[in-house]
Amino acid sequence: MYLLAASVFHNVKCINSIKYVGNNTWKTDGCNTTQISDGVVECSCDHMTPFAVLLVEVNNIDGQQWEILSYISYVGCSLSAVFSAFSVLTFIFNRNARAEVSSSIHVSLSSALFLLNMSFMFSEWAATWTVKEVCVFTAVTIHYSLLCSFTWMAVEALHLYLLLGRVFNIYIKHYMVKLSLIGWGVPAVLVGCLLSIQQLTRPFYGYKNVTLSNSNATNLVCWITEPLILYGVNLCYFTIVFLFNTIVLITVSRQIFKLKKVDNKHKKIPVKDASTVLGFMCLLGTSWGLVFLGSGYTSYPILYVFCISNTMQGRFPLSDRITVEEINK
Repeated sequence: MYLLAASVFHNVKCINSIKYVGNNTWKTDGCNTTQISDGVVECSCDHMTPFAVLLVEVNNIDGQQWEILSYISYVGCSLSAVFSAFSVLTFIFNRNARAEVSSSIHVSLSSALFLLNMSFMFSEWAATWTVKEVCVFTAVTIHYSLLCSFTWMAVEALHLYLLLGRVFNIYIKHYMVKLSLIGWGVPAVLVGCLLSIQQLTRPFYGYKNVTLSNSNATNLVCWITEPLILYGVNLCYFTIVFLFNTIVLITVSRQIFKLKKVDNKHKKIPVKDASTVLGFMCLLGTSWGLVFLGSGYTSYPILYVFCISNTMQGRFPLSDRITVEEINK
């Protein structure tokens, strides 16, 4: 949103630059013009991005589908950020929560998701700035928070496995400090290495154009500009986390049902236990695995489910804290 002095001109309309194949074109699409006074108009332009661009190349997508997916992503990210912030504030003002390792891990994941959601919502806004460093900083922040989110999902899985594998009795010296070094440190090293390498080659972070199929127009965002980095780092990193979390999820689920059968012989699996496993699936980021089904081609149903489920992930650490506490009992 910005203001324009319009004292010299009449019938002023707000426009934005859309890059077509071969040239730049100025269009009024996505911009609203509001007359503030006789000499001033207010321009409000919306440029949004669906959440799926974080893991796959989203090109040649229908413009209308892009807009719908973007609205879903931004609403989901907003709600996720609110839940994540509430989870962090609850942890800060709750003395009992601060004393529990499980709560500390949950709030770390919530913090990473909060940073991811907030930085993602600023990606296209930063792309409108003429200062390149603003866009690069936004892209780096999104990438770092994304890798942190994946890492803390893996830490959640490791902690769940230790909870059951060690009969709910975990004592490792400086346990939370070591987990924090992994959760925040490993992504920092990876992003730092990429920033160092790009000084010797071409930039990996900055302005990225996403092509729309129905008009050959492109939408400008701040993100990773090299597909090799997108797939070689993000997708490979997530694949390792996804495989590890899936193995842990299967192991933990079998252990939960096994313990319940000992206490309730010849009884069916309660719905509560099934919902517990479903909660763990959300907590460990299983829904991010949809990226494997949509990689290489554009599948709108998968994109919709991916955007809806993953932009709302910020609420799960808050609700699944109760689940972990119940297992501890």
